[in-house]
Amino acid sequence: MIDPSADRAVFRQLADLLREAIESGELGPGEPLPSELRLAQEHGISRTTVRQAIAQLRTEGLVSVERPRGTFVRVPEPIGQITLGIGERAVARMPTDAERRAHRLSEGVPVIVITAADGSTTLHPADRVELIRS
Repeated sequence: MIDPSADRAVFRQLADLLREAIESGELGPGEPLPSELRLAQEHGISRTTVRQAIAQLRTEGLVSVERPRGTFVRVPEPIGQITLGIGERAVARMPTDAERRAHRLSEGVPVIVITAADGSTTLHPADRVELIRS
């Protein structure tokens, strides 16, 4: 339930409610979130506040917005393993817009840049890899 008099911002309260529904499985991968209008009416808040909550969940990588279809719970990507060799190092950072498009990354998903001993680099979506030391 959203409490407008609470110390926590209303959009964060709505984001918390939606996050709980996603994490509990009430809203499963690929399922649509209720429309902005419906969420606004159900919780007695503005559509602007709903948009802020959805933006928060996008930043966290929990939902994707597909205009004009709506907002959907993100389907997790399969996880691959990358073994770091001797002399290789990995650094996480946020991708550029071009990198985000090239790797089909949701907003808020970082990338891992692996630099080999010879200085060459490879880029991997952080939500799709597990790093292992050799």
